[in-house]
Amino acid sequence: MKFLRVKWGKEFEYRLIKELWVFEGNRIGVRYAYEWHDNRGSWFRSYGNKNWEFDELGLIKNRYACINDLPINESERKFLWSQGRRPDDHPCLSDLGL
Repeated sequence: MKFLRVKWGKEFEYRLIKELWVFEGNRIGVRYAYEWHDNRGSWFRSYGNKNWEFDELGLIKNRYACINDLPINESERKFLWSQGRRPDDHPCLSDLGL
């Protein structure tokens, strides 16, 4: 929980898009990107991959993730919906060229 408190204490106006990359058997991989700003108003796009492996009960057995933070100008933002759930008609990562 401490990790999330620190993370959410510095990442404001967080907007996330995940896209299924691959799945087979008991493994799934997604790629994701999210945009946020810090308390100084500097904008970032964070992106990466998450991979999960599930056991025979469907519980997470292994989880791997990587993330990279890229500073962006506010004018470069692509995730412009109102705070909350991403609208169904908003382009996915592939459509946005990310």
